[in-house]
Amino acid sequence: MVFADAGAHEPVARAGDPGAWCGQCGLALAEGDHAGCARRAELEPPRFCVHCRRRMVVQVTPGTWTATCSRHGSVERSTWH
Repeated sequence: MVFADAGAHEPVARAGDPGAWCGQCGLALAEGDHAGCARRAELEPPRFCVHCRRRMVVQVTPGTWTATCSRHGSVERSTWH
């Protein structure tokens, strides 16, 4: 399953379930300051699944990036805004 053009900081998050982990650093969203992660998410694909904290497989091409969690699926986002 692929979720096209999802938010970079919420790779496989669904509207009713935003997840508990940061997609950039993998730490709990409730702990610490994630302002740096939010800035990094504007330029980079997520590295961790927001639901299970697993490292995701990330593929970057000139036009898109895809991040895939083995349990929660994939998200694809265009790099052209």
